[in-house]
Amino acid sequence: MEYQEAKNKFISTWGSLGTLWGINKAMAQIQALLFISTKPLSMEDIMEDLKISRGNTSMNLRQLMDWGIVTKVLVSGERKEFFTTEKDVQELARVIAKERSRREIKPVIKVLQDVSNIKDDGTEKTKALIKQTKALHDLAETADSIMNKLVNQKQNWLTKSVLKLIK
Repeated sequence: MEYQEAKNKFISTWGSLGTLWGINKAMAQIQALLFISTKPLSMEDIMEDLKISRGNTSMNLRQLMDWGIVTKVLVSGERKEFFTTEKDVQELARVIAKERSRREIKPVIKVLQDVSNIKDDGTEKTKALIKQTKALHDLAETADSIMNKLVNQKQNWLTKSVLKLIK
């Protein structure tokens, strides 16, 4: 396989996997292109390489910056904006995990807490609702806490051990 074919295959596959970590295909493809790029890219570079519109590129770059995955960089002598992404895979995973927790898990924990704290009217169905949602709340909160502790660790022996277990 030649470079261009491998590059296209990587970007396409990463784009398809994007939904697994909570972003759309174009966002993931932009991040993949920046991830393998040896230099920061302009919006025009990204549009040309991925064959996507200016609006799509702009919107997705903004969202990637909101996630903390992509940053603007200054290129001396250039008036255009250039973009890059985190190259360290461990750091990238940490940023994504923290952002997914903030956007997805924390709101669910809040809803489960609200629902499990409803007034107990003594009926069996209310007791069951409180019991089950409290159990889910506790599980989600514990899982989120463990995940936050893991992602906040730099690559130490504990994190390496856990990652080996997961592999």
